[in-house]
Amino acid sequence: MSPGLRRFALTTHVTSSIGWTGAVMVFLALAALGLTSQDPQTVRGVYLVMEHAAWLTLVPLAFASLVTGLVMSLGTAWGVFQHYWVVFKLVITSFATVVLVIYMQTFRQMAAAASDPALGLHAVRNPSPLVHAILALGILLVATVLAIYKPQGVTPYGRHKLRRRMSQA
Repeated sequence: MSPGLRRFALTTHVTSSIGWTGAVMVFLALAALGLTSQDPQTVRGVYLVMEHAAWLTLVPLAFASLVTGLVMSLGTAWGVFQHYWVVFKLVITSFATVVLVIYMQTFRQMAAAASDPALGLHAVRNPSPLVHAILALGILLVATVLAIYKPQGVTPYGRHKLRRRMSQA
């Protein structure tokens, strides 16, 4: 990968990954507001906006982070399966993305409940988004720490590639 392309890919990856983390923080705030507000319109509004906002922010940022992370791994010396921290980041990001896509059905159900004026607020309020946002934030922060500190540890595949490179030199 050329230096210019690498910088572009890295910038895109960092931006989408930190954007995803920031969007999760917003969802954490929305979830807390939905659980604590005494205003019925605010409570219903929170759950109505979550589904659309998730499709427009969380899902695209999750996939952008996953794809750009793979591009960075494939296009740099780190490789996809050569270092444990890269493998863990890939697993974390893939897991979080899959859970998010599955969870989109829950957002749809919460929006439907919020739009039903016959349901009382006790039926509309749902602690699930708060729990998921807290867990997602924790997972994404672990991925961020791995990316910054890059703990040592080469996988068996990475050791094999390193030995092969050394024997060819």
